[in-house]
Amino acid sequence: MKVLLGIGGTDDSLDALEKTIARAKEAGDDLTVAVLENPESDRTPEEVEAAVEAAFDAADFEATVRHLSGDPGSSLVELAEREEFEQIALGGGERSPMGKIRLGPVSEFVLLNSHVSVKLVR
Repeated sequence: MKVLLGIGGTDDSLDALEKTIARAKEAGDDLTVAVLENPESDRTPEEVEAAVEAAFDAADFEATVRHLSGDPGSSLVELAEREEFEQIALGGGERSPMGKIRLGPVSEFVLLNSHVSVKLVR
């Protein structure tokens, strides 16, 4: 499966990175990691890319890393549709005290606007 993982540097996106690498390795997926400019993250895109490369090394896994600029949600959706990815993976989906899932603005945009299947990794 051709998978696009959007990662913006938040802790949940770094957790999703590790889980998505493990899944891709097990299933033989073709993984591309898109580093997004995320205003909600304290990490710079360069720090995020360094974390991605470290995760690849730790898992002994190779994948493509791309940088997307502009609005993170729309950039991710456009890339996924233009290059015919089969799935977009995103970290996110914290639970509220009432048990409802809270989505960040990027996850919400992608879920509402993508024609490609979206997987929230928690």
